Amino acid sequence: MKSFVIHMQGDQRRAANAQTLLDVLPQAQIMPAVIGRDVVAAGAVSVRPGDLFHPRYPFALGPGEIGCFLSHRACWQAIVDQDLDHALIAEDDMAVTPEAWRDVLALVTAHATADSFIRIPAKDRETPAQTVDATGQARLFVPRVIGLQTVCQVVGRAAAQRLLDASETLDRPVDTFLQMHWVTQQIVHTILPNGVRELTDELGGSTIQKKTRTSGKLAREIRRAIYRAQVNLRPQRV
Repeated sequence: MKSFVIHMQGDQRRAANAQTLLDVLPQAQIMPAVIGRDVVAAGAVSVRPGDLFHPRYPFALGPGEIGCFLSHRACWQAIVDQDLDHALIAEDDMAVTPEAWRDVLALVTAHATADSFIRIPAKDRETPAQTVDATGQARLFVPRVIGLQTVCQVVGRAAAQRLLDASETLDRPVDTFLQMHWVTQQIVHTILPNGVRELTDELGGSTIQKKTRTSGKLAREIRRAIYRAQVNLRPQRV
């Protein structure tokens, strides 16, 4: 299995961890991160104000979120172009615990196909709708509601093509897009526990985090809660 590590060239804060991932992950190579502000300035991306799909996404996409989405699309395209059955995609602030990671790879080896999208998240926030298999402590399951964040996932070739087809225009961040199985027609699996951690704070903070004025935080949290409630009304069914 091949691995792609999304990394912004020249980011010295994350360079050492990116190199560690190249050593740890199977057949790993760097996938240069897309600089969102450059793509936006060049008019090279089609973006809508959260109204392309339902439920409507209540926040404008920032350049960092656009760059993150396009970086994942570049990985999906590489999987298709290289005719890979499936590949692992990791962000450069990921770290793994070796013992738990062996169980994760065993489940991936046993179950990943060209149709797969398997999340390997850093946060345990998903409730199983159906458990598929287990190795050691790690469980492969279909989550009722797909979680957020994209630190690590295994994506099959057919799944990558479905995601590419559904995301030619962007209207929300990549992790919220991936929650919308009713749009992508992609079943999503999750492996937890998995030994994956995010080193975001240790490596200088998020590259896409937005600053919100104190006066606007309450309104933003209310809109976020309403959006999440709408997503929760569309669980994966097995």
